[in-house]
Amino acid sequence: MNTTINVKSLKKAEFIDITRDVRSAVMESGVKDGVCYVFVPHTTAAVTINEGADPAVLHDMVGAFDKIAPDEPFFKHAEGNSDAHVKSSMVGASLHVIISRGELVLGTWQAIYFCEFDGPRQRKVLVKTVEG
Repeated sequence: MNTTINVKSLKKAEFIDITRDVRSAVMESGVKDGVCYVFVPHTTAAVTINEGADPAVLHDMVGAFDKIAPDEPFFKHAEGNSDAHVKSSMVGASLHVIISRGELVLGTWQAIYFCEFDGPRQRKVLVKTVEG
């Protein structure tokens, strides 16, 4: 089953918790044991799994990515968002999570995040569940 999650970012760079939406997609799919694929069809956004309990972690991650790939004038890309392309490539456009007994298998503190690096924008996240 395929599901599209719509995400609206409000800042240039932010991590948005989409765990609840992905869980809903898994539940609606009816898959009891299998894999959930999460894909972001954008070149300046990404998806990751990380700490879901302390919001300071997300703040720190945004700051760390800005230090690793700052918005610098030496980039040649005419749109002025090369830093977002670099960050997206570093994090990745997809991930997969095991489904067991109809539930995502995540660690106690883990959450699934949409990573915006070129907002604010309206975005999509694609979720596919596979039995097996």
